Amino acid sequence: MTKSTQPLRLLAVALLSVAVMSGCSTIKNRFSKGESDINEGVAIGTLYERGHGQMVKGRWDQAEETYKRLVAQYPYGPEAEQAQIETAYAQYKAGKNEDAITSIDRFIRTYPTHRSIAYMYYLRGLVNSNRDTVFLRKVWNLDASRRDLATPNQAFNDFSIVVNNYPNSPYADDARARMGILRDLFARHELDVGLYYLRRGAYVSAVSRARALLDTYPQSQFADDAVALMAAAYKGLGNTALYDGAMGQLKQTNPTHPYLSGRWPDFPGSLRKLNPFAGEKSPVDSVALPPPPLNK
Repeated sequence: MTKSTQPLRLLAVALLSVAVMSGCSTIKNRFSKGESDINEGVAIGTLYERGHGQMVKGRWDQAEETYKRLVAQYPYGPEAEQAQIETAYAQYKAGKNEDAITSIDRFIRTYPTHRSIAYMYYLRGLVNSNRDTVFLRKVWNLDASRRDLATPNQAFNDFSIVVNNYPNSPYADDARARMGILRDLFARHELDVGLYYLRRGAYVSAVSRARALLDTYPQSQFADDAVALMAAAYKGLGNTALYDGAMGQLKQTNPTHPYLSGRWPDFPGSLRKLNPFAGEKSPVDSVALPPPPLNK
């Protein structure tokens, strides 16, 4: 090392030391002034009431942080268990669906016989009904039946667990109603695919989808539409006998169906076709039941 470069090296080392110390100080100040420091060392009852108050005011992120601090400081007892339940609900309300699923699954594994286990399956059904839809629905006005149905199928299974395993729980009736909504969503998916085939002249495939809808979801609100789809497809195939049979069935079950007056199906126009997911708001969007109260 030459004498001329030694001062420069010393200066560089000094500047680096100052930068590191400044960074450490910034990080320390950031954590010392954060929500976690406010909650540190607070009594469990006070901490729970603080988180619950934040929930009541809809401050989901703050409530989540408060409850996480409660569980970290007091991992055992009814307050800690309730805090985990309300953490999952806060995450769901904040749109953190993946975090909510993680919290719910952890709770179910840890407390499989908990008095609120039915609610956790119910809540998981709510979250699965809502996963992967928020952004696309805002941007594309996405109908839930026109996306991948993996998570709605999971939601259906979650609600069926509540209905079948916990039929006397306060959530069974709402879970059963949501299962009916999901059945209609699955039926709507079959109908949309069938209409897609009809629009492109794939009449045999359109008939197959219509039959699948009628066989699998015979009580669906889209059953008459499936019959109309079959009639339209048979007409495209030139099968007069099957067309007349479908028309007769439709006139009997729904004499005012718009297909009978030539007003169905109403395919999207050229510009609207640019949005492949165009559709109305999903029927799954309804009011969710809140967590059960703390029972010491």
